[in-house]
Amino acid sequence: MSTLEFNQLLVNNAEFLKPFAITLTKDSEAAKDLFQETLYRALANRDKYNVGTNIKAWLYTIMRNIFINNYRRKAKQNTIFDSSPNDFLLNRNQAVIPNAAEGNLRIKDIQMAIHNLPEIFRNPFLLYFDGFKYHEIADMLSEPLGTIKSRIHFARKLLKSQIQAF
Repeated sequence: MSTLEFNQLLVNNAEFLKPFAITLTKDSEAAKDLFQETLYRALANRDKYNVGTNIKAWLYTIMRNIFINNYRRKAKQNTIFDSSPNDFLLNRNQAVIPNAAEGNLRIKDIQMAIHNLPEIFRNPFLLYFDGFKYHEIADMLSEPLGTIKSRIHFARKLLKSQIQAF
């Protein structure tokens, strides 16, 4: 298919994309940008179009993929623009000032929950918490590796259920 024939086919089948773009974006200006980007990509990738296939479906797919990619890109951008004189970009995840008294209470609650664990779970968990590897703990306690892993797992589950109450 020649470039002229492809361009004519594209022009004849492009108008149906406008309502689809508005449906996707819910904004007329963004829809115009999406429509324009779709036509650009179709022209740039005309060699990928198989003659005789449904051009409308091909154009719909291009538009949908552009919209999804743009949506994902915007979702990843987690910054706020501050229009201060220095034009800084601020990250939304700003540091929180810790409350020492509340932190101390939580540490005491966690220590109490660990102390209240059954000994069969507490010992492997404390060794793991101190930085020992599973196989080292298994050797120290003369238990199979799978047993140590499951006991640490159950200790975590018990601690999680007890600490969530706070």
